[in-house]
Amino acid sequence: MKVLDFLWVLSGVLLNAAAQLLLKAGASAAGEISMSAGAAALWRTATGLALHPGILGGLACYAISVVVWIVALSRVDVSIAYPMLSIGYVVNAALAWWLFGEQVNAQRWLGIGVIIIGVILVARSGSNS
Repeated sequence: MKVLDFLWVLSGVLLNAAAQLLLKAGASAAGEISMSAGAAALWRTATGLALHPGILGGLACYAISVVVWIVALSRVDVSIAYPMLSIGYVVNAALAWWLFGEQVNAQRWLGIGVIIIGVILVARSGSNS
């Protein structure tokens, strides 16, 4: 895979990962959302979420990531590009641990290591084309 092509794919993946983290920040600000709280309470929560900077930022990152991803797919085989989305798992797990204090145990870190190895193998498989 050419460096520029990889950068398009990576940019799309990182924008998608940023969207997840921003949405998590917005959802965390709202607290646990209960579907049994009643229509009025649910409406207030939805309205508050719709205006939260984390939610708005997350949605913006998603929109931009779609455009970037389309550019990436115009340059890279989908069978190479799509598995690269797994990089988002790695980024999100590490940043969720760091930013939100989420617990990532040894088994998860091992799984993340397997994902990294898989991404490297997939990326290298496209280097001859």
